[in-house]
Amino acid sequence: MTTAGDFRYLDPSTISPSTKPWSKVDGAATSYTLTSRRRSVTNIRDCLGLHSQRGSFGTDIDVSGFAVYHAPAQSTDFSSDSAVRTSYYPEVEALLRAKLPGKIANVTIFDHTIRRHDPTSPRQPVQQVHVDQTPRAAEARVRRHVKLPPAELDALLKRRYQLINVWRPISHPASDFPLAVVDWRTTTPADLVPVDLLYPLHHRTNGDEDDDRGKETLPDLSKADSTEGYEVKGETYGVLPGEGHKFYYCKDMTPEEAMFIKCFDSWGEGKEGGRKGIAALTPHTAFIDPATPAGVKGRESIEVRCLVFYDE
Repeated sequence: MTTAGDFRYLDPSTISPSTKPWSKVDGAATSYTLTSRRRSVTNIRDCLGLHSQRGSFGTDIDVSGFAVYHAPAQSTDFSSDSAVRTSYYPEVEALLRAKLPGKIANVTIFDHTIRRHDPTSPRQPVQQVHVDQTPRAAEARVRRHVKLPPAELDALLKRRYQLINVWRPISHPASDFPLAVVDWRTTTPADLVPVDLLYPLHHRTNGDEDDDRGKETLPDLSKADSTEGYEVKGETYGVLPGEGHKFYYCKDMTPEEAMFIKCFDSWGEGKEGGRKGIAALTPHTAFIDPATPAGVKGRESIEVRCLVFYDE
């Protein structure tokens, strides 16, 4: 079963070869504009359940860069950051260890975001095709969040590691603004544009620079075009329009389901030391599904960002 949607990409005409583009994590503004393309979207449910072994599309993240699992969460308290960290993070780690191929040595969970399609929410579903981390940003996350001496960090970075988002709806099915993912095999390196991610300086006010929860504040839209009061604290990939991109989504995805979204893999095909056939990443975005009935509840979801290290 397929649907269709309008997908928002970086507008190539607004990207300057001499100036690096930027966007603000609080959604206030970007240095570029977006352009829409109509694309068909395949319901990945058509593939799930047919094959569950490793190497299967839709259930092995190394094939296409994403995977979906039936994985009900025991913790349903997403009312506070502390509750998420205490109860939900261990479940996410256990799910990664159960579903990912390879022998996992360590999982470091460094961040999470709850998004609500609600005008009062500072974190809305993102309607732009993107990848959360570039390779440079992934390495920076390791050096920032893994507490080891520099020499041990250097050795760790020579082994296989990944940055994976674990995404699930909360409260009710995500029929409104569902999440679409792109099969990485239909992308090219030329599609990807590094973009500086700017954080508001007030995120430092909690006294812990490793904790970005302070960003959960509505921005001052009167200063949207200014970078004053912001700092570069990340790098993402914006995505240019690609005619060959193949989009998938899990229609009416429920809180009993979880999606793995690969943002980086040091073994990804095309990287130095990469392995042929291993997905490097997957662009993703929220979109408006015309098949969604009017009046459904606004999407609520959580994404947990994880560094995964292997004994190989």
